[in-house]
Amino acid sequence: MSNEQTSQVHLRRIDPTQNMRRFYMLAIQPTLFGGASVIRNWGRIGTGGQSMMQTFDQPQEAQGAFMRLALTKRRRGYGDADASGSG
Repeated sequence: MSNEQTSQVHLRRIDPTQNMRRFYMLAIQPTLFGGASVIRNWGRIGTGGQSMMQTFDQPQEAQGAFMRLALTKRRRGYGDADASGSG
């Protein structure tokens, strides 16, 4: 995983019946010491939301956490932000 581009996933969940307009962003960034960090940003669409960073010693651990988080959010009804058309 040397010099790999930053991985990013942008998800959103919109349900007008529940007044729900949420986003969830995941990114992996390398650290200075050979590890990697998973950065999460979430909240209501149109706001800055909240952020959390989790650092791992091995990039493979970060990739595993990234995939688990993305799968969990998709199971909860989030979809790719760029897959649905602007409306």
